Amino acid sequence: MKTDFNSTNVEHRADAPAWKEIVARYQKPAIWRAAWQAGNTLVPYAVLWYLMYLSLAFTYWITLPLAILAGGFLVRIFIIFHDCGHGSFFKSRKANDVLGFITGVLTFTPYFHWRWEHGLHHATSGDLDRRGAGDVWTLTVQEYLEASRWKRFSYRLARHPIVLFVLAPMFLFLVKHRFSFGKASRRERDSVHWTNLAILGMAAGLSWILGFEAYLLIQLTVMAIAGSAGVWLFYVQHQFEGVCWERREEWDYAAAALEGSSFYKLPKVLQWFSGNIGFHHIHHLSPKIPNYHLEKCHKAEPLFQKVKPVTLFSSFKAVNFRLWDEQRRELVGYGRLRAIRRKKRQTSATRF
Repeated sequence: MKTDFNSTNVEHRADAPAWKEIVARYQKPAIWRAAWQAGNTLVPYAVLWYLMYLSLAFTYWITLPLAILAGGFLVRIFIIFHDCGHGSFFKSRKANDVLGFITGVLTFTPYFHWRWEHGLHHATSGDLDRRGAGDVWTLTVQEYLEASRWKRFSYRLARHPIVLFVLAPMFLFLVKHRFSFGKASRRERDSVHWTNLAILGMAAGLSWILGFEAYLLIQLTVMAIAGSAGVWLFYVQHQFEGVCWERREEWDYAAAALEGSSFYKLPKVLQWFSGNIGFHHIHHLSPKIPNYHLEKCHKAEPLFQKVKPVTLFSSFKAVNFRLWDEQRRELVGYGRLRAIRRKKRQTSATRF
């Protein structure tokens, strides 16, 4: 990769192989840390469900704050699910698969199918020639200018904040995850079917206990909150000011992780609920590091601390990012299109 990482090319650093030795120190799962995290996440989530059910007898305005809190715990549950998918949460593969399936049911996400798709994302993240695998639809400026009117309309609609952060998450978790796609193997397709059956059983059981209307109201509210927060986190992790994407021939794994994935420096409480996933630059460098070791890894190694953080406040700029400008090597808004068209008109006028 020919971009600079704090004035130093990652690919050509003399100590470039050192990152492999560094991350290896933090890849060993800790059973007690994993068990404690699972307990302090799943138990409060169950308690909040009970409290939300009780609150419905009074007013939804009590239920809503509880649902927001439950949404935070559901995001944390998804991070546990995510780590299980990478085989990093527990040392035991079977333990990862069992907890991954359980948390997958709670998050409405088929474990093996998602693990396969997410693996493609890690293998292609930051590669302009391999977009479309578990990422947010992103066109280059030139691709947008050459696109049909219908494609441009579809793209603008898909990138609208209400669609991207409100409607799309619900579609993703309630509809898209109910089906298998692409070249999924038999196990991955079966995981979709088994997850669907488990979700149906869970929904039927809770509807019988709580009542169908109560279950539906609580489930949809919590999922809407968690889904929006989760998609926002994923969006900021790869669409931020200073991100670097490359064509395939220039793409490099380490540089794509350190320059193409953000260090999202969140307030401590949000960092806790998001399971340290803000240290995404380290996670992409080594998915085998459990989320409970990411902060320790970041603080212990100067190489990782050189990555410029994206703060909660500065991350809101990402809402205006729409296209990748290959000439400027940065994400830009639609205003860049107007500037290009204005320049073309001026050039044409000059010729005549």
